[in-house]
Amino acid sequence: MSNQAPTLEDVARAAGVSRATVSRVVNGVRNVDPGIQQLVHRAIERTGYAPNRAARSLVTRRAETVALVVSGAGEFPEDTQDAFAARACADPFFGRVVSGAVGFLRPRSMHPVLMFAESRADRHEVLDYLRQGRADGALVVSTHADDPLPAMLAGAGLPAVLFARPARDVGLSYVDLDHRDGGRLAAEHLLARGRRRPATVSGPLAVPASRERLAGFRDTLARNGHAFVPAAEGGFTFDSGIAAMERLLDEHPDVDGVFVANDLMAQGACQLLRERGRRVPHDVAVIGFDDSGIARSCVPPLTTIRQPVERMAAEMARLLDEHIREERTDPTSVVLEPELIVRGTA
Repeated sequence: MSNQAPTLEDVARAAGVSRATVSRVVNGVRNVDPGIQQLVHRAIERTGYAPNRAARSLVTRRAETVALVVSGAGEFPEDTQDAFAARACADPFFGRVVSGAVGFLRPRSMHPVLMFAESRADRHEVLDYLRQGRADGALVVSTHADDPLPAMLAGAGLPAVLFARPARDVGLSYVDLDHRDGGRLAAEHLLARGRRRPATVSGPLAVPASRERLAGFRDTLARNGHAFVPAAEGGFTFDSGIAAMERLLDEHPDVDGVFVANDLMAQGACQLLRERGRRVPHDVAVIGFDDSGIARSCVPPLTTIRQPVERMAAEMARLLDEHIREERTDPTSVVLEPELIVRGTA
């Protein structure tokens, strides 16, 4: 038995196509018939062929690696880099972003490299990594409106796509949700449930998405006669949801419905309501935002506004791939629609 590794010629014989066709499929050339691609991929599985990535990179001039960057603006000055990374990874939202991006990248033999950038040195490290060709582009999840990294990437002419519309136009493609419409859906549902004293726990108001969700909720209620809507600002964490709900109840004890700007805070709000002897949804209806795993594990299960995070991340990866291949040169945007998911809390 030969110990020689399978070659392109072996794959071509197994697939019944030419070596050139196999090479085009392996190198990700787009204009190959899908049926032929399937034949080649099955032949690769049967033969055990493993592409030489170094040789392939010489042909494609690509690293076949994408930087997945979680970027902040130093909003927690006491944080070390490890603390910033730990906080990001503990958020279930980030896990959904990774899952969606990898779902697009993996079948295309593209590999994500996780990077954290919450300091000036970190941001320059990301830029150097990309300039050196160690990654072909960046998928950026920015956690603060004042984050300078998107503008730095655009100024350097590096391929990058953002999760969420940036607070200032920086000339990069982005994928986002119609957050204002999500706030509208929450308000309409509380009104339809007969709630007369609605309130809201917003996300950090420095984040554009938080402001949009709040505006959509308040505008819809204003059109229905609610001139004043009590609000407390949270920080997208479980503990901040508890604290914000406590402030709302202390100042407005007659609240009978609350829209909370993410599921993690909504879980905290529900806990505080139980501790205060308020039944959910009988006394206070609660609506979250995201439709994360937390929404389904809540007791009772959480009514929420679905943000299709995995699909949004996959769209980011698709746009980045097009920019890397220079199939798309101008920045573009993809804005998806939210959906109301009715469960037990409202």
